[in-house]
Amino acid sequence: MITGKMLKDAIISAANHIGNNKSAVDALNVFPVPDGDTGSNMSLTMKAAARELAFADDSSAVGRIAAIAASSLLRGARGNSGVILSLIFSGFSKGLEGCGEANGHIIAAALSLGVEKAYKSVMNPTEGTILTVVRVASEKAAEKAHTGASAAEVWREIVSGAEEALKKTPEMLPVLKKAKVVDAGGKGLALIFEAMRGVFEGNAIIESAEDDEIIASDVVRGIASGDEIRFAYCTEAIINKKPGSFLDALLLRSYLESVGDCVVVVEDEDIIKIHAHSNEPGNVITRALSYGSITNVKIDNMVWQHRNIDWGVGDTENIKDEPLPEDEKPFGFVAVAAGDGLIELFAGLGADRIVSGGQTMNPSTEELLNAVNNTPAGHVFILPNNKNIIMAAEQAVPLAARKATVIRTESIPQGIAALLNFDPGLDADGNIKNMNEAMPKVSTVQVTFAARDSVVNGQNVKKGQVLVLENGKITAAGDSVMNAAVMNAAYKAVRRLASRHTSVVTIIYGEKTLEKEALELEEMLKSKLGGAEIVTVNGGQPIYFYIISIE
Repeated sequence: MITGKMLKDAIISAANHIGNNKSAVDALNVFPVPDGDTGSNMSLTMKAAARELAFADDSSAVGRIAAIAASSLLRGARGNSGVILSLIFSGFSKGLEGCGEANGHIIAAALSLGVEKAYKSVMNPTEGTILTVVRVASEKAAEKAHTGASAAEVWREIVSGAEEALKKTPEMLPVLKKAKVVDAGGKGLALIFEAMRGVFEGNAIIESAEDDEIIASDVVRGIASGDEIRFAYCTEAIINKKPGSFLDALLLRSYLESVGDCVVVVEDEDIIKIHAHSNEPGNVITRALSYGSITNVKIDNMVWQHRNIDWGVGDTENIKDEPLPEDEKPFGFVAVAAGDGLIELFAGLGADRIVSGGQTMNPSTEELLNAVNNTPAGHVFILPNNKNIIMAAEQAVPLAARKATVIRTESIPQGIAALLNFDPGLDADGNIKNMNEAMPKVSTVQVTFAARDSVVNGQNVKKGQVLVLENGKITAAGDSVMNAAVMNAAYKAVRRLASRHTSVVTIIYGEKTLEKEALELEEMLKSKLGGAEIVTVNGGQPIYFYIISIE
């Protein structure tokens, strides 16, 4: 039988194992563009669960541990691989609901629910990916469970099935076969399952090789300077749940996140432990009381704590309450962008909250959720601006305290087009239609560099070469990232996509591109595109030398 403590230790061990091997998993990515790499995203997603489970009682039932893990994985999910991973564990948790311990049959049935949820949540499931790996692992588990095998024996079959399916992924996806690699997401999942197997068979938790005390560092950042403390009061309590209460602890967590930060909510059958930094400890306690009686209440003023450490630096400043903002307008926007110029651009176009992120920096579901909750509008539109962020954004929608809709923008130009086509005089459906219709009318050129050797469309790509993407597809690879080569690559791509109907070309240049080079590119395009308006903007974005919008 698998107990709650065994599952807790197994997930922590798995988080450490994928973290120790994330670079090797990242290296399996066949798409050479620098992106939110699979191993890194899966590692950060698993760390979210490990961080939460560190507070869980070892005596908790296996169903409770699974629920805590599923909730934290969902909120911590980054990138498509992280979201799919969280969905697998979400279904798995559903299968363990109400279980004190789990035998082989229960484990197999629970994993099948994880497979079902993952497949249903992916718009166009592709075989030869993490989905295939978990499906085959689940099928092997079901076969083994029918023999009356123990939970540990069933999990050993899960690992065997995952590894068997992983080896076959190159036969299912030609792009993997050409690159002579297995699927990165599938490999990450196999590593996670393998680490869990070790704990179920009595081995010690795999230690993390990374020097990153996440919980400690988060707290240190929160109180490093009295001037930087946004939320003054550290509030902790244990809630003894009302008998027969069905109040969802996720809603309590969402509320705490809307009024503060450093939130930890851990629940078992009888109690809920809470920790939060806020400016309104009374409201935190009042909300906690709606869930049951409270004990072990502790409230500390961190401003005074810091000033005592610093031998006193003056009188206490007035600290404004920061509750969930009231709806100030019908509609609001949350956009994802990286680079000071792009952040200013989106803010100028009407975005209420900008979440820092993009390529290589995929924000978590929780970061997007917090941005939505803190947007003072009745209906919030989320602009992911990257196809690897869309799934995480969609997971935030059902958790949000406000009505939210994801506009599936895959690039910065599409996000800009969506904002420009928003009409405050229309209702939500009308605006959704407007924004979705505007996106295909915009073409996007992105100029970056190859992060790894690869083969794309039969063309060998070498690490360090200039890469050109036209509407998300790699169309050219240059010899170097010299300024002239980068500019020439951008110029040719725009010429290919522009037509006599092109009215506006917006050149957004990145942090590694000089303004004079961008202006030179502007002049080159003006001489060839006739009446089209050419606009140049300092986006300051990392990774991309140029992001160019063609309308």
